[in-house]
Amino acid sequence: MSDAAAHEAIEAVWRLESTRLVAGLLRKVRDLSLAEDLAQDALVRALATWPTSGIPANPGAWLMTAASNRSIDLHRRTTRHDRVHDQLGHSALTAARTAADRSPTESAAVVDDRVDDDVLGLMFLCCHPALSDDARVALSLRLLGGLTTQEIGRAYLTSEATVAQRITRAKRTLAEHRAEFDHPDRAERARRLTSLLRVIYLVFNEGYAATLGDDLVRPALCEEALRLGRMLQHLMPDEPEVHGLASLMEIQASRTAARTGPGGEVILLADQDRTRWDRLLVRRGLAALDQAEALGGPPGQYRLQARIAACHARALRFDDTDWARIAAGYAELSVVIPSPVVELNRAVAVGMADGPAAGLELVEALGSIASFASYHLLPSVRGDLLEKLGRRAEAFDAFTLAASLTSNEPERRFLLGRADACRVS
Repeated sequence: MSDAAAHEAIEAVWRLESTRLVAGLLRKVRDLSLAEDLAQDALVRALATWPTSGIPANPGAWLMTAASNRSIDLHRRTTRHDRVHDQLGHSALTAARTAADRSPTESAAVVDDRVDDDVLGLMFLCCHPALSDDARVALSLRLLGGLTTQEIGRAYLTSEATVAQRITRAKRTLAEHRAEFDHPDRAERARRLTSLLRVIYLVFNEGYAATLGDDLVRPALCEEALRLGRMLQHLMPDEPEVHGLASLMEIQASRTAARTGPGGEVILLADQDRTRWDRLLVRRGLAALDQAEALGGPPGQYRLQARIAACHARALRFDDTDWARIAAGYAELSVVIPSPVVELNRAVAVGMADGPAAGLELVEALGSIASFASYHLLPSVRGDLLEKLGRRAEAFDAFTLAASLTSNEPERRFLLGRADACRVS
């Protein structure tokens, strides 16, 4: 195997195993930074060893053994000089020695015994209430996704140094709050789950509709959010909202290839070639929605949004879309999460179901919300409804305003194109 092929294979293994590795190490050493350092050291050893020796039969066990051996070395070295590192503890040291002495197959069994609890504990830790949204996203992508700071920075069009600072501050905040790597009680667990779902959806949305830059879609972020969502489905199979979020993301991601043209230009839902929708993702999304519905209980925001997405997915043609049902879905969603964004989406659906004048009436009511004034989709939707009503001069102004408010280049070009089409000579 060439070095390039070996490194590519190691990178793929790391994507699969890094979360389990960090989570398992964190359970042993109870120190997030140390757990990550040990995991990174194991990766460095793999990069140095595997191109020659080949990928082990159980790479996850190999990495855990290498990291555990390193923790023993650190413990021995530091305890000679400073007992402060006794946080490794006798039990952790014994466990690490035992793991190091086992065969890869036996080590894998030890890891697998608690891997689900460990990974879920790490997910909850990354979404601790003391952290900001930016910190939760950066820490989750780093520890749960195995992305480097450079990869995170590239995905979010920010510097590697900024991402590194966010992660460092997040770890410091967790240490200051003495955040425990344990499963929270029932009430706190519900709050953490809400935060975790929000973080995953924030990652997905930034990939699905990028707020900055030259690309409308960033598939890597969508794929990472989908991976985290599927992982959470496995870890929390009895939570309807977990399946609801997975359903929503699967169905939305199914349309990715059809949302842009050859030059990256925006293609509206009405104009998309639905044969390019990924039917496998649609089926996965509908199956996840069925799981959420089967669990019962009052629907939350993600299950409600998944129902709306399913209406689009089930329509073989744009003209087959059940807009009345979608409008009703947004009305129900607005009760669960009152938001002008939800109301704007409802206005679009009402405009399709009952005519553009009815939709425009709802949009105009949103114009008085000061916090919504800089949201580019408000004048964009307004322009679309005005154009359908034949009020082209007003539509021109609305599309021009929308273009000035977006930071995404494909969207800006698209909106300026729509404004130009409405220009009154």
